[in-house]
Amino acid sequence: MSGTNGRLGAERTVLRLARPYLGRLVGAGLLAAGTELAGLTLMAAATWLLITAAGRPPLDVLTVAIVAVRALAIGRGVLRYTERLAGHDATLRIITDVRARVFASLADRRGAAGHTGDSLSKLVSDVEAVQDLLLRVLVPGAAAAVVGLLAIAGTAVIAPAAVIPLAVGLLLAGLALPAAATALTRRTADRVAPLRGALAVDAVDLTHGAADLAAFGATAVALERADRRARELAGLERRLAAAGWAIDGLGVLLSGATSAAVVVTALGAGVDGVLVGVLAVGTLAAVEVTLALVGAARQWTQLRAGLRRVAVLLDQQPTAPAGAAATGAEADSAATGAEVWPASGGAELDRVTVRYRAGAPAALDRVSLTLGPGSRVAVVGPSGAGKSTLIGVLSGAVGPDDGRVSLGGRDVSTYRAEELPRMVTGLLAEAYVFHASVRENLLLGRADAGDDELAAATAAAGLLDWVRQQPAGWDTVVGEDGGQLSGGQRQRLALARALLARPWLLVLDEPTEGLDPGAADQVLRSATDAVPADHAVLLVTHRLSGLDRYDQIVVLDGGRVVQRGRHQELVEQPGWYREQWLAQRTAETGYLALTGC
Repeated sequence: MSGTNGRLGAERTVLRLARPYLGRLVGAGLLAAGTELAGLTLMAAATWLLITAAGRPPLDVLTVAIVAVRALAIGRGVLRYTERLAGHDATLRIITDVRARVFASLADRRGAAGHTGDSLSKLVSDVEAVQDLLLRVLVPGAAAAVVGLLAIAGTAVIAPAAVIPLAVGLLLAGLALPAAATALTRRTADRVAPLRGALAVDAVDLTHGAADLAAFGATAVALERADRRARELAGLERRLAAAGWAIDGLGVLLSGATSAAVVVTALGAGVDGVLVGVLAVGTLAAVEVTLALVGAARQWTQLRAGLRRVAVLLDQQPTAPAGAAATGAEADSAATGAEVWPASGGAELDRVTVRYRAGAPAALDRVSLTLGPGSRVAVVGPSGAGKSTLIGVLSGAVGPDDGRVSLGGRDVSTYRAEELPRMVTGLLAEAYVFHASVRENLLLGRADAGDDELAAATAAAGLLDWVRQQPAGWDTVVGEDGGQLSGGQRQRLALARALLARPWLLVLDEPTEGLDPGAADQVLRSATDAVPADHAVLLVTHRLSGLDRYDQIVVLDGGRVVQRGRHQELVEQPGWYREQWLAQRTAETGYLALTGC
């Protein structure tokens, strides 16, 4: 991550994305400088007009000044509006690129450890730091520097001797005070962005985990932890505010002292009294404009932690070559949105090993598996056996530490990111149901599906009768995370969406979870039958009923394949599968007897 090395590495990384919009940013900076210069000139012209008018000269002496004051007052407002318009236009274009790249980087890390709240903070608060860097640091800072130089040039024309005190005052306002502001706020500001991320995590945990926290009596502890972080954040922000007040106070004193020094020097040099008044007011205005660098420095210091977090994500390269060119049938498929499948072969794992941490036991240990077109393979095993990791490896979400994962003879990492969901997808663990209608949730699987295809998918998942019973039918809103559905209905909706997608390798992770045994058998049978004969199915389940229709059953335990074969073969062999089959059959027989089914 070379882009984040060095004192300004994060800023350079972010600003690289601004190169296509450099002209727009320069234009915004020039407009900002013009605005500040118009304000300074307005103050000087108005001062000259008032002092001169006190001597009651002929009106034609004042005419030019009167027109200039009116023009500058109107022009300043127009320039300010245009500058804000140009600056925000350029910045929002850059932010669009940054946010898209940050989102892609976070999505690419979906298999890594992390927190949703912290990711949200990176996507929102930290990306906004990029916006503030441009609008509140670079543009006003550049404008202040330009106006300061022009103020010195103007003073040199009126009173050359006054240039020295003005230059000293501007240097103190533009360099010394910003350096002091940076030193006073750096250490505190570096703690603010991570603390905001931690507080966002607490908010997500308290919101989504409220029921579990209450059930285990841990709500008070969680609230206290979040409150402690909130108090710490508030204390840091108060400290930053106090430091800002002190620096602002010094700025006001410096402005007055510089103006006084310029006046004394000009009077000593015999400058006309009217021009001395112009210099006094102009100096106050010039120092005030230059003091914008203090605000820019303070803002920059507070933004640096967020900028570093964004720069780390921007420096990361996607694991899949998203920019790779598509060829042949792949390019045609990408253009039309049609299904993608390798020209030959299927999905294959060749002695794949995955470890989530160095030195930790392998989540998958030299696992080999082949799924050809039309394959029906079930993977079973105890919790923690490596089933979810196996799904992650096949879908490209988890990269192997050793071994090879291929689709059609090509390594899975060589496929473009947008190809994989059309090839390997399905009903994954904790599939999300959106706060939308049944139709909209289903169309996420395939956007161009018609009502007949929706009906076929929901019928296979056992949900069609329920949909037809609803007054709104396909337009029935299911609530946030499917809150208006029962657990079984929510699972069936997610299963129907997976079937509608029709990937060439359909992954079903616990598709019958939450269903009673009879319904589970029926749904599994109909869902499997709904998959085209030349498409492959990988079923991951704890429930062994109904697996007699599958070509191969793989038993994982501790990340290793401990048994492999068809249902009848495994039932007859001593081992985990036979023990679980007998235990589950006994339990389900008792359940059916109790319920009278």
